[in-house]
Amino acid sequence: MRSTGFRRSLIALSVCSLALTACGGSGGDSANGKTRITVNCMPPKSAKVDRRFFEEDVASFEKQNPDIDVVTHDAFPCQDPKTFDAKLAGGQMEDVFYTYFTDAQHVVDINQAADLTPYLKELKSYHTLQKQLRDIYTVDGKVYGIPRTGYSMGLIYNRRLFEKAGLDPDKPPTTWKEVRAAAKKIAALGGGTVGYADYSAQNQGGWHFTAELYSQGGNVVSPDGKKATIDTPEARAVLRNLHDMRWSDDSMGSKQLLIINDAQQMMGSGKLGMYLAAPDNLPILVKQNGGSYKNLAIAPMPGGKGTLLGGDGYMFNKKDSPAQIRAGLKWLDHMFLTPGKGFLGDYARAKKNDAPVGLPEPRLFTGAADAKDQQVKKANANVPVANYQSFLDGNRKLEMKIEPPHAQQIYSVLDGAVSAVLTKKDADIDKLLDDASDKIDNILARG
Repeated sequence: MRSTGFRRSLIALSVCSLALTACGGSGGDSANGKTRITVNCMPPKSAKVDRRFFEEDVASFEKQNPDIDVVTHDAFPCQDPKTFDAKLAGGQMEDVFYTYFTDAQHVVDINQAADLTPYLKELKSYHTLQKQLRDIYTVDGKVYGIPRTGYSMGLIYNRRLFEKAGLDPDKPPTTWKEVRAAAKKIAALGGGTVGYADYSAQNQGGWHFTAELYSQGGNVVSPDGKKATIDTPEARAVLRNLHDMRWSDDSMGSKQLLIINDAQQMMGSGKLGMYLAAPDNLPILVKQNGGSYKNLAIAPMPGGKGTLLGGDGYMFNKKDSPAQIRAGLKWLDHMFLTPGKGFLGDYARAKKNDAPVGLPEPRLFTGAADAKDQQVKKANANVPVANYQSFLDGNRKLEMKIEPPHAQQIYSVLDGAVSAVLTKKDADIDKLLDDASDKIDNILARG
């Protein structure tokens, strides 16, 4: 599903149009003899700083590689699930195109991805990337994509509200029982304060249900991907906890059917104690919703057993020429995959432009590359990194689990179960899970 940073938080996809090219593949060589590649996920003009950084990095790449012409398409979010398949089917996808982790298998299954395996030696950074992330784009031993970022879910909380409620902000909840107790104390502050918020609409309720189920040690589908595994004690515990916090404790507020923007507005305004999210929510809470880095912290996923792993990367159009594939891999190295440099890694530039540096994710690299990336990040940190230490420490003990196959369809089903327990006091949890299990089985059976 979505995290909320540069890659996914608005609800409309920009129409790809540039004076020189259409949305789809460019066909190889441009008129001046250069290899031309079209790429997407350029920040929109409204994100002025990110847009400038992106343009600077593309310009520096072209200067270093005068035989390559990069044509950028802006789109925010970088991928709209409602139009993604249509662009693929219509041959309108860029030469190098953005994907969620959950897209990889599907794009390969419908034969729309180029096989990058013969060209991996062209990507200097490939073996420095976390294997778990690389494997997401590996299907039947062949590599079809390159990860760009990775995130894991945690518990974002308001340190100021913790203090006002008599809670220790340096000791955030580590179990769902502790979350429930803390939420009740925070809600008791009154004045419209909500202790804990959760999503329950637009597939986001199903996304969070999955994360919460992972935290309890459960799974949404069986290891072979053929059967639902939600009619379980762990899944019942997830829905029972939400139901009781909503109706017995009154710690989740009366307004339900929330989506991510709702929780962000509540947290940024100082009216929410806790909600589940990834670290890339933090700058949005500050820049767009009036929050303060000083008051915001993130802890590991409660439950202590697992957390949801997500992220994004780039795949290549099956029509790409070998020259385009080589050019695209060089572009990815330059833009995103060199520690301490590029669009995501130039921490000195980010700090100079008052962008947040020191957030605990993404953690893309391993070994010496990771050490260098963290060293440069630490040297330029301008946010209270101590507020994120428990998240970093706790994540080392959790199993990182990728989203289930057919995630968006499954999340739509699970939305119904989550919304029911949050809007109906007499919701039948057993029946909700039984019905959802049957629907997920049907989704999996259709492939």
